[in-house]
Amino acid sequence: MYRFAKTLSRTAATPLIQHVVRRSLAKEIKFGADARALMLQGVDILADAVAITMGPKGRNVILEQSWGAPKITKDGVTVAKAIELKDKFQNIGAKLVQDVANNTNEEAGDGTTAATILARAIAKEGFDKISRGANPIEVRRGIMLGVSTVINELKRMSKNVTTPEEIAQVATISANGDVSIGDIISNAMKKVGKNGVITVKDGKTLLDELEIIEGMKFDRGYISPYFINTTKGAKCEYQDAFLLLSEKKLSSVQELIPALELANSQRKPLLIIAEDIDGEALTTLVLNRLKVGLQVCAIKAPGFGDNRKNTLRDIAIACGGTVFGDEANLNKLDDVTVKDFGRVGEVIVTKDDTLIMRGKGDPSAIEQRINALNDEMSETKSEYEKEKLQERLAKLSNGIAVLKVGGGSEVEVNEKKDRITDALNATRAAVEEGIVPGGGVALLRCLKVLDDNAGAINEDQKTGIEIVRKALRMPCSTIAKNGGKDGSIIVEKVLASPFEIGYDAQRDEFVDMVKAGIIDPTKVVRSALQDASGVASLLTTAEVVVVEAPKPEKDASPPMGGNTLPSWTYCNPSSATAAGEVKQNSDSFQCMTYIHQGQSGTDFYYDGAVGNCDYLIQMFTTIVSQTYTISYWLYNQGTGSASSADVIISI
Repeated sequence: MYRFAKTLSRTAATPLIQHVVRRSLAKEIKFGADARALMLQGVDILADAVAITMGPKGRNVILEQSWGAPKITKDGVTVAKAIELKDKFQNIGAKLVQDVANNTNEEAGDGTTAATILARAIAKEGFDKISRGANPIEVRRGIMLGVSTVINELKRMSKNVTTPEEIAQVATISANGDVSIGDIISNAMKKVGKNGVITVKDGKTLLDELEIIEGMKFDRGYISPYFINTTKGAKCEYQDAFLLLSEKKLSSVQELIPALELANSQRKPLLIIAEDIDGEALTTLVLNRLKVGLQVCAIKAPGFGDNRKNTLRDIAIACGGTVFGDEANLNKLDDVTVKDFGRVGEVIVTKDDTLIMRGKGDPSAIEQRINALNDEMSETKSEYEKEKLQERLAKLSNGIAVLKVGGGSEVEVNEKKDRITDALNATRAAVEEGIVPGGGVALLRCLKVLDDNAGAINEDQKTGIEIVRKALRMPCSTIAKNGGKDGSIIVEKVLASPFEIGYDAQRDEFVDMVKAGIIDPTKVVRSALQDASGVASLLTTAEVVVVEAPKPEKDASPPMGGNTLPSWTYCNPSSATAAGEVKQNSDSFQCMTYIHQGQSGTDFYYDGAVGNCDYLIQMFTTIVSQTYTISYWLYNQGTGSASSADVIISI
């Protein structure tokens, strides 16, 4: 609420009101320990929700969704993303740790729960030490020194993944002990190779299924059902066929006659892939197929725009053909020769998709194309582009493995899909950088390399290294706690055991972790620690937090039609200390007002104490973009003068 020294006209009041609207977007600022304490509360709330999912005995989290059934998950990053806190200062802390989980998920595809737990431990200890007088910058340097030393030890400890059994073990652990998921991922990698494409889709049965698609498959079926040449399955099948590729739309039959005559003279079936085929070209193909028995089939080229062009070039290279209509190819379709046809061992076309198998392209050209796609994939930052490039790469190499997730309900299928995706990402990470003992044991075994303070040059840096030492205990402790055990006791027992021994929470016993198949990908552990330490250590150096101030709640709803405005709350003028001055207090009352729609009006109202009033309230209204802009001011009844009253602009 703002006051001015004298009465203003309507035209003068309007810009003042707009000014107040701009000022309503104010900021709220907190400093030092107050800011850190609130952020830490947000970190704790998010970390508690995520930590409950960790380990083989971790529990599920149920998430409300804006549409559809609630989501049940044990995926840490999914839980973290769903959390939004009402308090803005707490929410900042939660969002920063949420970023830790997101970064780890993007880099390694798993380990998000461990990253969240490590971030909370580092932030909590860091806040405590800084509140006791430690230098935040030096503490952060100590944390980063300690983390760098631990990562070097993890790399030294890492062991390469070489057998399908080890791949299955990694996948099983990441899928929360589900052996069937581990086996199906291991089989998929065996079929398509360690660098092959494995996709996860919803299945149509109660069981999980693995489908291997060899060759090039894309979602374009025959243009006309008259191309079907078998009664079994309503599809078109050809062996040892020619392939004609065109970037352009084919409408004229004259363009196709040379290719049809050439294929017929060679006694070969012909598959035509073009942007589109219609008009007399399509009519001629269908008539020749039905009347003469011409072995031909036509489909639209897959994809759109540049993606379509690239896919056609991939098909041409894989099958040894030429793409007509390409800017780089000056030959016309009328001048087609036998060498311009691609060659395939088998082609199957249904109404929905096409499968081209055993393309007879030049192996060296295919290898060159694969290398070019790999280079392009390493340079792009778009996840969508990477996915498309990976699909193209798979079609040129060993094919695609499709994991079809089965279940009795959508909720069950989605929960299992989360676990399979995590397991798949963990397996790829293990193949890339190797494995270390799981269950948090690898981090515990790194404690010894911090005994010499990792090169710290002052006490505050040593404090940072000590923070890392405490944080490294938390993953193992959390797994034990979720299993109903005292985490600190389990950690001490593991530290007192031989190097390879750790705690198996599933069977509640101490075992050789690697032999028991309890292993983690080195990349996952490394990424979790790096991401957690980077964000959490920066969090500890924060001294000021600025958020948008909450907007004040309006006293009433805006006009909903008719000629009346709802009640407004005013200060009781009896509390005024000078003529025309009004101060806000809890002693307030309601006032109803009447306004003619679409025009300005002036009405006077008493403050409710009829017959004993010291002040009158006058209301002016102006129409601004179909919305009421309202200004109030007070008249001193004793003098009957408005000049001695303050103007009050209220939104």
